[in-house]
Amino acid sequence: MEIIGYFTALLIGISLGLIGGGGSILTIPVLVYLFALDPLSATGYSLFIVGFSSLVGAIMKYRQNEVDTRAAGYFGLTSIITVLLVRKFILPAIPDHLLTIGNLNITKSLATLFLFAIIMIISSIHMIGKNPKNNSSLNKPVSASGALIRGVEVGILTGFIGAGGGFVIIPVLIFSFQLPMKTAIGTSLLIIAANSLFGFAGDLLSSYSFDWLLLGKITAISCAGIFIGDRLSNHISGNRLKKGFGFFVLSVGCYIILHEIFKAF
Repeated sequence: MEIIGYFTALLIGISLGLIGGGGSILTIPVLVYLFALDPLSATGYSLFIVGFSSLVGAIMKYRQNEVDTRAAGYFGLTSIITVLLVRKFILPAIPDHLLTIGNLNITKSLATLFLFAIIMIISSIHMIGKNPKNNSSLNKPVSASGALIRGVEVGILTGFIGAGGGFVIIPVLIFSFQLPMKTAIGTSLLIIAANSLFGFAGDLLSSYSFDWLLLGKITAISCAGIFIGDRLSNHISGNRLKKGFGFFVLSVGCYIILHEIFKAF
């Protein structure tokens, strides 16, 4: 199973390098089902893997002049603070056992998986749907204050489930800051990197323990995928890959929900 996990880590990096998001949404299921990590621990691992890989991608895009630091700053101001607050104070305060529904015990770990699966399904719908430029419901200006609020939303998402939130960030970068798609991808990688690495720093301050060898191997493979994705971006339609990847994410999200329900009974 670990071999499949390492291969999937490569796909995560490829997706980040190619479309600036999407791949990170698979990190938690890979860590839980293929590397047998506890869901809550997996969120911490995911923050480092996604954060470091995205940082590598952001540096590449910056050298290609495809990062808007002003737009990244708007997001970073609120999202980084939100991530730190969630990881340091809110997440540890949630009790391990939440409630019991019949024979089903809802624990914090199980709730995290269910929440993640729901986010995966929502993310897949965004990826499968029409191009943002053809979607009139999205093609509306977003004020700077609106971008700050979206930063809080992304911070909550990253803090609780360890996902980068690229599927939320990129539409805002396009329509709030009128960035071209390639610049939006590079800027998204920088925002994801900042949120995830600051969130991981919060875990270190909370004395979480990590298998650094495993973390290093998965991160290195994901970073290799970033380079591959960046090269492929000149030859493959990002929208076509996004839709195909969306269907894959949708199937994984549904699998998580069904797997956990049947396991409980």
